[in-house]
Amino acid sequence: MATLSRNLRLNLDAKPSWRKTKIVCTIGPPTKSVEQLVRLINAGMNVCRLNFSHGTHEFHGEIIANLRKAASITGKLCSIMLDTKGPEIRTGKLLEKNVDLTVGMEIKVCTDTKLLGTKEMISLDYQGLLDSVKPGGFILIADGLISLSIVSVHKDQGYVLCRANNNAKLGETKNVHLPGAIVDLPAVSEQDTRDIRFGVAQGVDFIAASFIRKAEDVRTIKDILAEDGKHIEVISKIENEEGLDNFNDILEISDGIMVARGDLGVELSMEKIFVAQKMIVSKCNAANKPVITATQMLESMIKNPRPTRAECTDVANAVLDGTDCVMLSGETAGGDYPIEAVEIMGKICCEAEAVEASTDYHTLFAALKLSAPVPITIAETVASYSVATAIDLKASLIITVTETGTTSRLVCKYRPPVPVICFTDKAFTYSHLTLTRGTIPVLVPSLIGTDNLVEKALEMAMNLGLCAVGSRVVIVSGVMEGVPGKTNTLKVLTIGESIKGLKI
Repeated sequence: MATLSRNLRLNLDAKPSWRKTKIVCTIGPPTKSVEQLVRLINAGMNVCRLNFSHGTHEFHGEIIANLRKAASITGKLCSIMLDTKGPEIRTGKLLEKNVDLTVGMEIKVCTDTKLLGTKEMISLDYQGLLDSVKPGGFILIADGLISLSIVSVHKDQGYVLCRANNNAKLGETKNVHLPGAIVDLPAVSEQDTRDIRFGVAQGVDFIAASFIRKAEDVRTIKDILAEDGKHIEVISKIENEEGLDNFNDILEISDGIMVARGDLGVELSMEKIFVAQKMIVSKCNAANKPVITATQMLESMIKNPRPTRAECTDVANAVLDGTDCVMLSGETAGGDYPIEAVEIMGKICCEAEAVEASTDYHTLFAALKLSAPVPITIAETVASYSVATAIDLKASLIITVTETGTTSRLVCKYRPPVPVICFTDKAFTYSHLTLTRGTIPVLVPSLIGTDNLVEKALEMAMNLGLCAVGSRVVIVSGVMEGVPGKTNTLKVLTIGESIKGLKI
């Protein structure tokens, strides 16, 4: 009924304001040049994603160097996310180019990768296959396009007998999913370890960790990051049922979450994907952890200049669910319309946020307060009531002073309808806040002197058209300036009255 109440107040003529939701773009050969990266940043890219399932260290190193040049040219912040290949299972080589599968035919699946596959038997590179699967289960190949039902498991003879569920041509080295099975693979492969260490050396901001199944997987990655990579945040990708089953533990240790709907959509029943997405996003909102919704958001724009109506609705619903970020994959990595995809995604986000502006914020505020851990910290109490104050006073802006980013994220957790300018003196915090909805991060030499920071924020906000003389502004900081964890102060001022000498 809360949604009905909101929707009855909607107006198609409402003008969207600035965009709060962040956009993550995957970069590939067509978009890796400085010129294209400048265009993507200006179009609205907030985070550059490097997909380490493809490309060499030299290739990705070139993108990182080009991105930093592009960010310097635009004067805009764009952080870097390294997405690991992760543990995966693939089919083996074949005697011929393809194996023709027909509905109902039986085929044996073994783990002898030296075997050249035929229509009688193919191989997988997962040695634990016979211990992981059971009769009645499935082996899904090539993103689920090929489905095999497991008839019986023959451990003594080293194979699984399967029956084909659809007609298909099976090629070599295709990805494999075992839905419902407990897969005994290392969380991080040797290649992943080399890639993560490369990322540390390159100074990336985030590691998007593929196929996270349990909390221990995240600890393994943090151990690899070690002291040199302690400021790199780990974004856990939820891509399988085991990850969903252990989600609460994974969320607790992760710095953020990605709803990776591609692989998750293969392992999970199609009709359950939206349920998983809503559950993950809501739990991240309650835990104050950034969440990215990914995969096939504007997939048709790889080849078409306009998205489908369903894709537009998908992006908008992700924003209304509470996602911090939406992600483009093939659309910007190899599509024909990468700039247009970012621009259109940005417009959809703005329209969805305009819908969200019709929400009864007092009801939303109460729901978020109920989800907060008890006892609530001083910092969260101050942050939550800064949003309530901004709503009650119809303030134009919230300003936070933060060292670790916690204060800014706590404010944004309560979904303020106004921009949140986040001052920090830490470069890593400056970059990390690009994943949090509603933030405008600003890097300063020092956090000492709140009044000077506020004056700078107001000048910047007025130049951006976010406020004007007479606008009210809410400020969240700490009495002990420059000391992390001491957020305890909420102030309200009116531009032109509360700060003397403000340059307008």
